[in-house]
Amino acid sequence: MSAPPAVPLVTFAAADAPPRDRILATAARLFYTEGIHAVGMDRIVTEASTTRATLYRHFLGKEQLVLSYIQATDEQIRAFTTAALEGLGPREALAGVAGALGDQLCSPGFRGCPFLNAAAEYPDPADPVSRAIVAHRTWLRELVARLLAEAGAPEAAEDAATLMMLRDGAVMTAALGDADAVRASLDRAVRHVLEAAGVG
Repeated sequence: MSAPPAVPLVTFAAADAPPRDRILATAARLFYTEGIHAVGMDRIVTEASTTRATLYRHFLGKEQLVLSYIQATDEQIRAFTTAALEGLGPREALAGVAGALGDQLCSPGFRGCPFLNAAAEYPDPADPVSRAIVAHRTWLRELVARLLAEAGAPEAAEDAATLMMLRDGAVMTAALGDADAVRASLDRAVRHVLEAAGVG
């Protein structure tokens, strides 16, 4: 299984793409690399080569733009993962997911998980952005739990929660320092969890 790009796919749009796509791509790139609250709407307008009127015709405000960024990133990761895992058995799929994450940690431009990054800026669980983040993470955890169960793990839900914790720690640590060392540690930890679950 190949790794998804380190930078969210939604950040890429052709120069001649429709205005909404260019605005979303520009906002996504800036949100991911610089932080959501650090980026103002005027900056997005300038870098997207558009006007404020055009931006607000497609997005009612910054919060809707942020939500669209999170939702588009979620949709693209789901589609990429579904396609990459097609035809794989559960053990092969688990190995593929772990390997793809390791590849992503070491990719140029990697600045952590876009969902964890956004969660740090949107702590209110009632906020639509926070709910979209939780929905993505729930999907990912349930995907891993399903693969574990299909592979024969007796405590698939608990093991999936452990793997999610390892994943979260790895992406945060890799964004701060030696990604190769983090990947090696992650590989060892995942192997131990899978072996303990009887699916390694």
